[in-house]
Amino acid sequence: MCIVFTMPLHPHFSSTRFAKWPKVATFLNSLPSGSLVLDAGCGNGKYLGFNPDCTFVGCDISEPLIKICVDRGHEVLVADAVNLPYRTGFGDAAISIAVLHHLSTENRRKRAINELVRAVKKGGLILITVWAVEQEDQSLVTKWTPLNQKYVDEWIGPGSPRIRSPSPFTLESIPETENNSKEHEKDTESLNHMFKGTMPSASKDDSSLQNQQEYFVPWHLPYHRAEVSGASACALANGLAKKDDNKGAVVYNRYYHVFSEGELERLVSGMNNAVIVDRFFDKSNWCIILQKTL
Repeated sequence: MCIVFTMPLHPHFSSTRFAKWPKVATFLNSLPSGSLVLDAGCGNGKYLGFNPDCTFVGCDISEPLIKICVDRGHEVLVADAVNLPYRTGFGDAAISIAVLHHLSTENRRKRAINELVRAVKKGGLILITVWAVEQEDQSLVTKWTPLNQKYVDEWIGPGSPRIRSPSPFTLESIPETENNSKEHEKDTESLNHMFKGTMPSASKDDSSLQNQQEYFVPWHLPYHRAEVSGASACALANGLAKKDDNKGAVVYNRYYHVFSEGELERLVSGMNNAVIVDRFFDKSNWCIILQKTL
């Protein structure tokens, strides 16, 4: 499960997503001419069509971001990263850029990787990047809200989280257990508890922060962009966002599980149909390239 953007954030988010990461660009440009490339979690589609010699198809759980892709002429659809709508062996390569860290259980992160591998042909390459806990600028981490252990135990594991986005545009994932369907009835109450007033978080001097990997990272939506369709006003009224007059912005929180060194490799260590052919650290991200073997 990931906490996806509520409606007012999509235009602002898209406007900030235009620069291509050099390592991703190098990967896409290295693919053979005629390759069919799957972009799972394509966002506003900044990588779709990047290599003109390849064909790209993308998907994202956010319908407003997919609409932006459609308006730009891309081949896309709304889908969940843990349940890709592509037949087995469909693509020649795949990318998952800054997606897995929004999935809040290890099981779902593994499922997302399994889906990427399933969807490409034997020999196909898959590039995966995630935020690292080892941030190059550690001052950024002080601006994040760490989740306290009680909240992590309740929401992050061992099963699926009990929170789902209130957005009418969110595509529901297939529950991991039948019991999850009963929990959906508590969505509104749980969301209000999660964001209203004092968010359940660890103290900044809590010794548990030494191994902290679960955070809410603030997204600042400037006031002049915040009142589209009154959605931000609604989010403020419902406790899903807060105002920061000093920065002139409405502040939303996005969930991140930041990865430690070697964690991404451990997620794929038990797979019998893919091997790691490259791993690297780039701009505070851990990255791996997998190759499907069966």
